[in-house]
Amino acid sequence: MVRAQMEQKKRKGIVLKSPREIEIMRGANQHVAEVLEIMAQAVKPGVSTWDLDQIARAEIKKRGVGSAFLGYHGFPATICASPNEVIVHGIPSKEVVLEEGDVIGLDIGLIYEGYVGDAARTIPVGSIAAETRRLLDVTKECLERAIKVCTPEHRLSDIGKAVQDHAEANGYGVVREFVGHGIGTTMHEDPQVPNYFSGPKPRLKPGMVIAIEPMVNQGTHEVDVLADGWTAVTRDRKLSAHFEHSVAITEGEPIVLSRLYH
Repeated sequence: MVRAQMEQKKRKGIVLKSPREIEIMRGANQHVAEVLEIMAQAVKPGVSTWDLDQIARAEIKKRGVGSAFLGYHGFPATICASPNEVIVHGIPSKEVVLEEGDVIGLDIGLIYEGYVGDAARTIPVGSIAAETRRLLDVTKECLERAIKVCTPEHRLSDIGKAVQDHAEANGYGVVREFVGHGIGTTMHEDPQVPNYFSGPKPRLKPGMVIAIEPMVNQGTHEVDVLADGWTAVTRDRKLSAHFEHSVAITEGEPIVLSRLYH
């Protein structure tokens, strides 16, 4: 989830995590990765976004973990389900039924042993157009390029630059209204992690754990938020894609906590 701005006044600076805390967060994020995969396997024409939320609820209960989304600032579901032109924060509904050629962004946060895991994927529904596939591929590449610069030799601003450079080189718009975030015992901690370059930011430090989540639009970067106060859509109503991983900064290579390990 990307609504990091909502908790800006509550923040108390960047909290570095110990190796033990990072291992617990790996556990939280493995639950996230596994539930995301189960939902992804269920995506097909005729499935509603409400159905996908019910799958997540059942998995949360079975695993004995908590939902980081349900009730968060009043959010009514355990997942954000964001089809097509919905960028983020789509509310699951029985009325939103997936069709062949759609895409659906699935975002979930879970609480395990007091720590939060958070990740997102955009899933094709059946066979999708080549232009749609390219949007998904480029957005995922943006995330991987951002992860590569998650070392102490780089700055927080290098993450946004990596995302923006690759997205805009491919003709896409990068959302500015919503950003990634630090994560730990609460879902949104310092620092904010923009997907664009806005001047030099502090150097990355071992022990930082951040959720990096490019939101890339097929057209304009501009956003409208619908009357429900949550659902964010592209202003031109073109497609959007969203991929997210929770990443730990170390002395060496980053640890992608929400990468699915078998």
